[in-house]
Amino acid sequence: MRMSKLFFQTLREAPADADVHSHQLMLRAGLVRQVGAGIFEYLPLGLRVKKKIEAIMREEMDAIDGQEIVMPVVQPASLWKRTGRWYEIGDDLTRLTDRAGRELVLAMTHEEVITELAGGVINSYRQLPVMLYQIQTKFRDEPRPRGGLIRVREFTMKDGYSFHPDIASLDEYYPLVYQAYFNIFGRAGLDVIAVESDTGMMGGTMAHEFMALTDVGEDTLLLCDECGYKANRQVATFVKAAEDEQAGEAPLPLEEVATPDVDTIAALADFLSIPESRTAKALFLVATMEEDGEEKEQFVFVVVRGDMELNETKLTNALKARQLRPAQTEEIRAIGAEPGYGSPVGISRDAVLLVVDDLIPDSPNLVAGANRDGWHLRNVNCDRDYEPDLVVDVVAAADGHPCPICQAPLRAVRGVEVGNIFKLGTKYSQAMDATFLDEDGGSAPMVMGCYGIGSGRLIASAIETNSDDNGIVWPITIAPHQLYLVSLATRRTPEVTEAAERVYRNLQEAGVEVLYDDRDERAGVKFNDADLLGIPIRLTIGARGVKNGVAELKLRSSEEIRELPLDDIVNQIQSVVDAETAAVLARIITEPLL
Repeated sequence: MRMSKLFFQTLREAPADADVHSHQLMLRAGLVRQVGAGIFEYLPLGLRVKKKIEAIMREEMDAIDGQEIVMPVVQPASLWKRTGRWYEIGDDLTRLTDRAGRELVLAMTHEEVITELAGGVINSYRQLPVMLYQIQTKFRDEPRPRGGLIRVREFTMKDGYSFHPDIASLDEYYPLVYQAYFNIFGRAGLDVIAVESDTGMMGGTMAHEFMALTDVGEDTLLLCDECGYKANRQVATFVKAAEDEQAGEAPLPLEEVATPDVDTIAALADFLSIPESRTAKALFLVATMEEDGEEKEQFVFVVVRGDMELNETKLTNALKARQLRPAQTEEIRAIGAEPGYGSPVGISRDAVLLVVDDLIPDSPNLVAGANRDGWHLRNVNCDRDYEPDLVVDVVAAADGHPCPICQAPLRAVRGVEVGNIFKLGTKYSQAMDATFLDEDGGSAPMVMGCYGIGSGRLIASAIETNSDDNGIVWPITIAPHQLYLVSLATRRTPEVTEAAERVYRNLQEAGVEVLYDDRDERAGVKFNDADLLGIPIRLTIGARGVKNGVAELKLRSSEEIRELPLDDIVNQIQSVVDAETAAVLARIITEPLL
């Protein structure tokens, strides 16, 4: 491709609203342009990257017997009502009505459609297992799109779905997808780790997320460097224990203490000169629950130790709630509690679900609120002073907490989720009546797995981890072009133009992907654009080099410049391409299933 004909525009400065490095570079390099909040269009160079990534996905899915299909973006609402997700998912799901008044949705995921398809085609166990996948547009009405392609509203996803006769078959297939995902990310030059994760709105019995470690990530991961434990903070656990001085401590009598203007845990610990671990934190929430097929709101009073943070995902799962919201001041006072001075002691229990973290019963004599402005209680003890309805782990693991496996300190890092896999089980097949005849002639629901990778998020993550101050540093396997050919010809050096044109033609005929900078621009402009675009190999043809029969080679990942003979340029470049490709493929890891 000639740069003089390329539809693109580079920017010296990124727009002010581009908040992360990958977003800035993608706009500056002319890979994408933003149409609206969380909605992007791909320009030629960006689309080439996207297509290369999707080609890798196809190859790896085909290698584990995946078969590609395409499902519709617009789907009948009736399918989503059958699984209940029409009612469970809030504003993230875009609902619309056609001219005939039929309710439709813009697909944010495709479980309903694929399950109906499988149920209509698969009749016998002899047709199982089977894996179907697509690379298709989806729409999720994100309330706060951010990070360029990291969190968008419209996106392209490779989503695959496997169907099995039983759990054993799914258990056998799941690790194949797990490794295929490492292959995809490795081939794309992206280092990832797999962590245990929450099944979320997808449901199921097991899930793993593939995370690119970067500070712009929205997820917090807890890692153990000793035993290899890895989990998303949403589900991570840790070894809990009462403080040493609390161990074996006998319950002491309740005692009121005046604490004027002390309405936070930090202020309370400072005022009483005690560690935050000797306090009880009260949290007030309202959960949306389902009862007899109808939604109802349930006031939830949660107690955690003062030095811990509530993990809302754990709480949501423990309650089997659809969603949580903070309680309003009037709702809190209606149960006899006081914001800032809340305690489970003495509240009205008629309409309250009292949940305590499982560390609270082992932590005697905590300081808690007195449900009066400006007062707290010393020596509050669970089971003596109040009876919980539910005792369960609802706190978030944090940096330094003991690993649940080996008790070594956990390490907290940030990550971007670039892929996920789920064991869905029969959640959707039962709801959609997707059954088959088993070996005994009986009817059974198909057991399902689900596997997703976002194309755009993978691109953004690859840039976040493969870039510098000058621009992108593409892995050669997903770069828009393999080689950036720079002609330094002027009107007085037609021999340079002739040599550059000959090299361009010969490299193209040899199958090398060349972006040829034949523009009438200064050398500095061309070199700056070469760095910004991040093409892995740069080959420069100049007057001195032509006179000496050489061209200058520079890798984007190195500062070294070396000379290659023009009369053997194709063989030399092919060797460099092969070496760069091999270096990327060497990053593929083989990892047993967590």
